[in-house]
Amino acid sequence: MNKSELVDALSKDSGLTKLDSEKAINSFVKIMEKTLKKGEDVTLVGFGSFSVKKTAGRSGRNFKTGATIEIPPRKSVRFKPGKNLKDSVN
Repeated sequence: MNKSELVDALSKDSGLTKLDSEKAINSFVKIMEKTLKKGEDVTLVGFGSFSVKKTAGRSGRNFKTGATIEIPPRKSVRFKPGKNLKDSVN
């Protein structure tokens, strides 16, 4: 499902217009980005939780040349599904 399909589905399910549905989705995404950027977790009970995980820097290898390279530390977003979501998928 892509964004336009999500907007259509939300519009049909909630009775909102497509424009209002798109505004709601865009607002949700912005709020998620701001919250995760601050390093805070976002938990949607029954659905799951989003968190930021820091990975340490490490040494890697360039497969073409065989040279050792340093991979810098970074942050990534993790999602842990909630029990209701796990149960409904299974």
